[in-house]
Formats: sequence, C-alpha cells, structure tokens
Amino acid sequence: MKPFGEKILLLLLTGITLSVCYTPRQYWKTIRIAGKEWKKINRKEAKEEIRKIYRSKLVKKQINKDGSVTFVLTDKGKLKALTYRFEEMRIDKKDWDGKWRILTFDVPEKVRWGRDALRDKIKKLGFYELQKSVFVYPYNCKDEIDFIIEFFNIRKYVRFGILETIDNEKHLKEIFKI
Repeated sequence: MKPFGEKILLLLLTGITLSVCYTPRQYWKTIRIAGKEWKKINRKEAKEEIRKIYRSKLVKKQINKDGSVTFVLTDKGKLKALTYRFEEMRIDKKDWDGKWRILTFDVPEKVRWGRDALRDKIKKLGFYELQKSVFVYPYNCKDEIDFIIEFFNIRKYVRFGILETIDNEKHLKEIFKI
C-alpha cells in the first residue's frame, strides 16, 4: 500500500481514536493532527485510494438513511492502521517537568514476543534501562505507553509510574542531556 493509502487509513482510525480519548487535550490534539493531514490530501487520489482500500477489505461501505455513504474500518483495517501509527510513533520532548517516568514489566515466557517487542520499542523511543525490565524516561509519555501495551495486549504485565526523585538523578540527567 502506498503512503497515501496509509494516510487515509490513519485518518479513518482518527474516528476510532476520538471515541476512546480520555481527556479533552487528547481529543483536540487528535483533531488538530487529523485536520492538518486531511488538508494535504488530493481528492481525486483519495477516491482512487479508497477504492483500493475497499477492495482489500480494510474498510466497509455503509449507506446511511439519508443516502450518504460512510466508510468504516474493518478489524483488519484497524490493525493495519494501528501498525502504521505504531511504526511512526515519537514522544514529544517538551520542557522537562522534573519528574521521571518508570516503566516496569514482568511478562511471562508464554508471551515472550510481547516482552521483546515492548523492550525494543521503548529502547527505540529513547528509554534508558535501569535494570532488567525496568526503564526510565524523563518526558511525559503516558499516552504512548498505553498505546504500546494495548497494541501488544500485555497491560496486565506492565506497570507505569511517575517519580519525583531518584537517587541516581545526576547520572540520568547526563544520559538524557537535561
């Protein structure tokens, strides 16, 4: 699928994302990002790409009572869109608030793939490994972590916390260049 098709799937996923936003801040951030992406889309290309996505069974067409047409992501389409979003994930490194985010996990061997994938992803995002299965990060990342652990379906094995102080703070500040 071309990047254009990926973008359309992500915009369709925006509707799902809005339905599960926990805070007004998350809601408006999602709207703002989707609006910017929508403006970049060429309408003719969009129609053609939606046809391709429809044929690939990533979306289904619903005809509404008023005669309008709505395209809805299928489960296969949701998974594909989540995969694209997952691969592009970044954490905003705004001003440090003086708090440390701690992520711990104890994922059983039967779900080793999830543990390994979680470890790889958080390392790519810039987390520092304090100990085996204990990672630290200085910036707000709760939404991203929630997304990752839901993506791998390992929520019951993962803990996330925020620390005001930590005894090796000087060392961590050097690592994160704060």
